[in-house]
Amino acid sequence: MVDAAQVGRAFVAACEAELAAPKPGNVHIYADGHGMEARHFIDSAQAAAPHLCAEGASVGRRIFAAIEATWARVHCNTNLGIILLCAPLAHAAQRSGPGGLREKLGATLAALDRDDADLAFRAIALASPAGLGASAEHDVRAPAMVGLGEAMALAAPRDRVAHQYVTGYADIFELGQETIARARARGDDGPMTTLRLFMAFASRFPDSHIARKFGVDAARFVMERMAETASRLETIDERDAAFALALEFDRVLKKIEYNPGTSADLTVAALFADSLLSILPNVHKNG
Repeated sequence: MVDAAQVGRAFVAACEAELAAPKPGNVHIYADGHGMEARHFIDSAQAAAPHLCAEGASVGRRIFAAIEATWARVHCNTNLGIILLCAPLAHAAQRSGPGGLREKLGATLAALDRDDADLAFRAIALASPAGLGASAEHDVRAPAMVGLGEAMALAAPRDRVAHQYVTGYADIFELGQETIARARARGDDGPMTTLRLFMAFASRFPDSHIARKFGVDAARFVMERMAETASRLETIDERDAAFALALEFDRVLKKIEYNPGTSADLTVAALFADSLLSILPNVHKNG
């Protein structure tokens, strides 16, 4: 079990680390984009952290309160996917009892109920993410009729954030942690590790944010271009050269307004999990 202050610091640090790399198509400290700048995301993380990490709060309560605080601070949707991913991780880290982060997360996800779904639905409606339409079944603008786990299972085939809820965060604990470990082993610093982590997600999955806004074909197109860029980055060890390549692709994506936001959300969650794995007491790094 980790105290709220530690979890909050780890969350804000993960959000800041994600902004320190020139992730193609996203907002970062090297370039604004999509009507937002890095400061909006830092302010959002700081506003959300106390609610995301509130002792004793349910996952749903953490999600809604964090999004409500974010909206009050920046008046736009900067972090819905981040909060949906990180709230269960924070809750799991604060669970008492034996087990590593992944085991505790499994227990957190298994206990999600209709109240969690109702609060998460309210948060999603408040954030009003791009591409959010009406649904004939389990519309987020109506009271929840199923638990949050069931709702996420229904959304999982089309949304990579929801997919984490039904796979025990497999992408985060497997691809994410493996990519972080591999980058560190080759001597990459923090921002370069983050860039490789983002590219790992963006090059393997059609980005859900792009798919909602522009369609699945556009998401697959970006994924293919990401794979080409990731392959080139694998041959580069010098950070300035790697960042120059990433920024070149960044300008292309922003010109056509393609924002792989879900890949960035997964990046924050993987960085957050990495920090939690390092601070959970008496638990080895493999969770």
